[in-house]
Amino acid sequence: MKILVLKTSGNKHGSSNMLADEFIRGARENGHEITVFDVARAKIHHCMGCNHCGMAGPCVFNDDMATLRPLLLATDMIVFVTPIYYFGMSAQMKLVIDRFYAFTVELSEAHKKAALITVAWDSNLEAFQYLEEHYKKICRYMHFDNQGIILGRGCGTPSMTKNSEYPKKAYEFGKSI
Repeated sequence: MKILVLKTSGNKHGSSNMLADEFIRGARENGHEITVFDVARAKIHHCMGCNHCGMAGPCVFNDDMATLRPLLLATDMIVFVTPIYYFGMSAQMKLVIDRFYAFTVELSEAHKKAALITVAWDSNLEAFQYLEEHYKKICRYMHFDNQGIILGRGCGTPSMTKNSEYPKKAYEFGKSI
């Protein structure tokens, strides 16, 4: 299976990317083809709602979504990786999801598999509630088949994360796909 991992943390060596790397390791060991797209370092413009694309493209912006769009369409599974910022996904992740608008029909008709890997300093599940519901709603709307969610509680720093149960869980999740 082709799996596209969307990393959105501005911290290359941060907790969410650590879990993503463990997921990738497990998935590769299971024979999957992995592509990683570093959204945090990409140049992606926000959707202006101009409707030039008519939900079927092309978008008026010529940015790194021109590279990401074919990757999204060619993959079997999308793994959304984001830290929790004020109870939601990173702005970088939101930019990408908003830009799905230019090919919503094509992407939703492809019935992709999806997963969410996220981390937060807070160990309270309430910190994840809004992002988890948002992700599940996106899956329903886009006809993505949710394969699972990792909520890395108490993963505020890489050392906190490294010493938690979540790297192993991420690896095992990747291995199980």
